[in-house]
Amino acid sequence: MYRILLAVDENEDRAHYQADYIAERPGTESVEVCIIHAWSGDLESVPEESVGTQTVDHVGSVQAAVERFEEADIDYDVIDGAGDPGELVLDVAEDVNPSEIVMSRGKRSPVGKALFGSVTQKVLLNTDAPVVVINPGED
Repeated sequence: MYRILLAVDENEDRAHYQADYIAERPGTESVEVCIIHAWSGDLESVPEESVGTQTVDHVGSVQAAVERFEEADIDYDVIDGAGDPGELVLDVAEDVNPSEIVMSRGKRSPVGKALFGSVTQKVLLNTDAPVVVINPGED
């Protein structure tokens, strides 16, 4: 089984690009995706109905990925948490031992184009798993 950890933020367009990257690759019948979404701050600030499996109903980016995987008949599960998104991705990666981590970069200023975003950079520098950074075509 090829396990992919898909880290999504709040942006639905980026989630579409990420999910398409996964769904359009060959051999998806042996792919399992773990979608992770991090709430900023702590769980006390998140509405109770929005934590856990209900995330799919409340976050458009997660729903976009789920719909694409259901359309492509790809197995998936959803994990959410609160706090630092980079730390959460790294913690989940340690637990699920992914074959690959798929992330997306956000739109950056001209100066910011020299660097990855802080979440992406943190994951790239602190994991042994291959990391794919999707360019959502926003530039």
